[in-house]
Amino acid sequence: MATTQRERAKSDRRSALLREASRLFAERGFASVTLEEIGAAVGVSGPAVYRHFASKQALLGAILVGVSEGLHDGGQTVIEDAAAPADALEGLIRFHVAFALDDADVIRVQDRDLASLADADRHRVRRLQREYVETWVEVLRSIHPDRDDADLRVRAHAVFGLINSTPHSVRGLRTAPPEGDVRVVLEQLARAALTA
Repeated sequence: MATTQRERAKSDRRSALLREASRLFAERGFASVTLEEIGAAVGVSGPAVYRHFASKQALLGAILVGVSEGLHDGGQTVIEDAAAPADALEGLIRFHVAFALDDADVIRVQDRDLASLADADRHRVRRLQREYVETWVEVLRSIHPDRDDADLRVRAHAVFGLINSTPHSVRGLRTAPPEGDVRVVLEQLARAALTA
């Protein structure tokens, strides 16, 4: 029982470090944040962070590889659970909008600090992202059999750009709409772009 509690505490601490590192990297950039600041944000010393991550670069890798794996695997699950291509597309749109609204910090980190990853992590992130795009292309191919894959990839990338950029722009508005409204608008715009 004590081992289980210890493992749970270690897992919770690791999750907290990932969350706070994402927030700090998003606010100030990877190069401007120290391990000591990340540790302090979760109530541990900088050296204690090394119990979970070998380096700051490894921490960045865990964030970006982890989110890429989550998108890849989540997209596959959406398709597996869908009864028809239209249902799969709806599920993918909802899934990606939820990701963008829930993980806006990670999107900012990816946009700014992807080049700071170790080569192996950067290649893994890029491969997972390509596979995630192909998940969307597969569904879009069923809905638009008359369009070629290059067209469908452009549509998927354009929708990712639309969805991924909106949480940042909404955050800066003086009177930002409620998150539920933003979610609905993003889903409507993505649907319109992908089914046009």
